[in-house]
Amino acid sequence: MKRKSYTKMPCPVAQCLEIVGEWWSMLIIRDIFKGLRRFDEFQKSLGIAPNILTKRLNDLVEYGILQKQNYGESTKRYEYLLTKAGEDLAPVLVMMFEWGNKHATPVGLTSRIIHVKTGEIAEPIVINKKTGLEMNMEEYHVLTTCDSKEESAQ
Repeated sequence: MKRKSYTKMPCPVAQCLEIVGEWWSMLIIRDIFKGLRRFDEFQKSLGIAPNILTKRLNDLVEYGILQKQNYGESTKRYEYLLTKAGEDLAPVLVMMFEWGNKHATPVGLTSRIIHVKTGEIAEPIVINKKTGLEMNMEEYHVLTTCDSKEESAQ
């Protein structure tokens, strides 16, 4: 089933979904954060059909989320690495993980994010960098403005 494109929707959430909202995309990104790098590793981890995995990886490279590097002797074998834009998805992935734990975890399954050095279980929240305060969406609203760089380019 072909999904609707969000490219013309003037919303950052819609634009984010246009890039990483396809099935499998965030799971591939999750696996890269876990240390997986190669096609066969993703396929084994996800059980995804090769043609779908190829499409998702190519799309993520095209959108600048991943970069691919040759490895070994072959010029047809690649490792996939996160770009800066891909690394910027880390907090999104953490909050999706937390939401899944709270609202969608299968019965009997426990997954937690653990601090590597202290062993403490993390309790992620969203913090406003300017104020240092936790962001509660009842205290914020979205302000949309026109980008002056865009205006001057026209």
